[in-house]
Amino acid sequence: MRADETVVLGRTELRVTRLGLGLASLGGLFTPVSDEDAARTVDRAWDVGVRLFDTAPVYGYGRSECRAGAALRSRPRERYTLCTKVGRLIVPGGGDTQPIWADPPPGVGPRRDYSYAGVMRSVEDSLERLGLDRIDVLHVHDPDEDFPTAVTDAYRALAELRRRGTVGAVSIGVNHAPVAARYLEEVAAPGPDCVMLAGRYNLLDQSGLDALLPLCAARGVAVMAAGVYQSGLLADPRPDAPHGYTHLPAELSRQVTAWHALCDRFDVPPKAAAVQFPFGHPAVTSVVVGARTPAEVEETARMLAHPLPGAFWTAVRQAGLLHARVPLPAE
Repeated sequence: MRADETVVLGRTELRVTRLGLGLASLGGLFTPVSDEDAARTVDRAWDVGVRLFDTAPVYGYGRSECRAGAALRSRPRERYTLCTKVGRLIVPGGGDTQPIWADPPPGVGPRRDYSYAGVMRSVEDSLERLGLDRIDVLHVHDPDEDFPTAVTDAYRALAELRRRGTVGAVSIGVNHAPVAARYLEEVAAPGPDCVMLAGRYNLLDQSGLDALLPLCAARGVAVMAAGVYQSGLLADPRPDAPHGYTHLPAELSRQVTAWHALCDRFDVPPKAAAVQFPFGHPAVTSVVVGARTPAEVEETARMLAHPLPGAFWTAVRQAGLLHARVPLPAE
């Protein structure tokens, strides 16, 4: 599969590339990134064919959106798909801060707000930071933070923005699959067009398959799979690597070791197996992977296109690394 291959995003008229670039890293996730490196990273993604870009106000407290806009707004608007999120306003003195951002702008921070007015303000602020006049995909970010409001007021705002054409598709961005399944069940019709699922459909965690992915497939809701490296754990399992784990549970460590051993046996890069795995499920349209350097973008594109022997996935089954119900790309 190629990074520049496109597919229709569920039941919408949007087309997205199979590989998307997540822009949290360019907001300073775990480690600082310069404006120049951020621009070069987006430029390289464009060069390898990526046309799907995902950001959020909370990523670096507005920094990621500013950098995304600076890198993209000179390019033909109809040639790329831009996603951002609502649920947190970036305001002076915002107190819902997160320690994962290396060098956030001084004096501002996030404040949770899933109200109708809060969503509308968030979109206005995002468009200003981006320097654009529309958003292709708008996610309700972490709706579990205030589920009753996110499933009513926030969705009502998004549905109105979709009708106006300010937003091309309505989505939710979640880290917990049951939250997404509940959202799809409870929200007013016609509901979201897609779901961004982070860290719950990859080689180490397939909990998205319990209820969410079958529900999405049945309803024509597209799934963007993020977190395919499990916060970087599959890419670099070293204890001192910036993968977000301060303590690695023994069972998870065992799984990582087993995956690396099997990949070594078949001369398969673990990143190739990780980035290709989600496409075994028919609901998954794209994989969104973060990068902070042009080299990381290039590597991910190579991993997506790297040929995997059919015997590899057979061996995965035999080793018991994935449950029999999990669909695989070779099947």
